[in-house]
Formats: sequence, structure tokens, C-alpha cells
Amino acid sequence: MVLEGNNKIRRKIYHTLDGLTDNEFNATPSTGGWSPKQILEHLALMETYIASKISGELKNPKSLRASKKLIVLSGSLLVKGKLPLQTQPTDTYKTIADIKEELHNSRIYLLDVYDGCSKDQLRDKSFKHPNLGLIPLEQWFPVVGLYEKCHLKQLRKTIDDLRINGYSLEAAE
Repeated sequence: MVLEGNNKIRRKIYHTLDGLTDNEFNATPSTGGWSPKQILEHLALMETYIASKISGELKNPKSLRASKKLIVLSGSLLVKGKLPLQTQPTDTYKTIADIKEELHNSRIYLLDVYDGCSKDQLRDKSFKHPNLGLIPLEQWFPVVGLYEKCHLKQLRKTIDDLRINGYSLEAAE
């Protein structure tokens, strides 16, 4: 299946959360950056955003055909693009279970979009990536997995930072 790589990364993300409390999950490292909750909330929002952009382009008769791109660069935190406003995480406290449900729902949406179109449509239509230009719709599905893989590294580092810098439950309360 096309999305098996994405599912493998998602399982690794879930495994990384093992042993984390909801308070740790919502804590921001003293070194700065997003909390684990914000990282995963961003991933759910990004997957939903990409699925909705694909869905919109499938209905767009003027959607352009584009050549395939070297999408491996799309998963690098070193190559930053401007994040769409719809993908910005919030400061709202959420449990790990809440975010897992959001991630599940965003994945179901992406799968529904994939299952609802033809290979020709995915090859013949595109939308713009902030750094790589027009990307064929067929490449956006693996982009989601590459993006999550990149953020998995960020998630692991963030959790390590929380633990190394002595995060305690009292600090979150």
C-alpha cells in the first residue's frame, strides 16, 4: 500500500509517547520550542490541510500537471517554509488520547481522499509546496510521511530536553 511508510512512522511516533504523562506531553522545554502536544497537534493539522488541498485540486478543472520533485527535502526541518495558518498548534492543554484521536481522524481523511480518486487524477493534478513549487498530487501522500519522520526527530529531542532539564509534574501545575 502507498501509505504503509506513513503508517510505520505514525507507529514510531506513538511508541515515542510511551511512559509520557499528559502533563509532560503539554510541557514546553526550557530550551524553547513546541511541546510534544504542539508537535503532534501540528502534524494532525498539517495532514488535514494537505488532504483538503488534494481534495480541492481533484475538483479543480484548472489544476496543473507538474513534474515529480525530489520530495525528500520536504521532510527536513533545515528547509523551512512558511507554515499555513491552519497548521499552527495551539497552547490548549490536550491529553495524549485527544491528540491520538486527532491524528487518527486526519489519517482517515487522507485515506478517504486517496481512495476517492484515480491514479490518473493524482498524476495529472498538483498544488504548490512552499519550497519545491508545484508537486503532483501523487507525491503529497509520501510527503506526509516524510514530514512526520522529520517531526519524529524533533519530538524525541523535545522529550529528551524535558527529561534532561528536570521537568517535574510540579512545574506543570
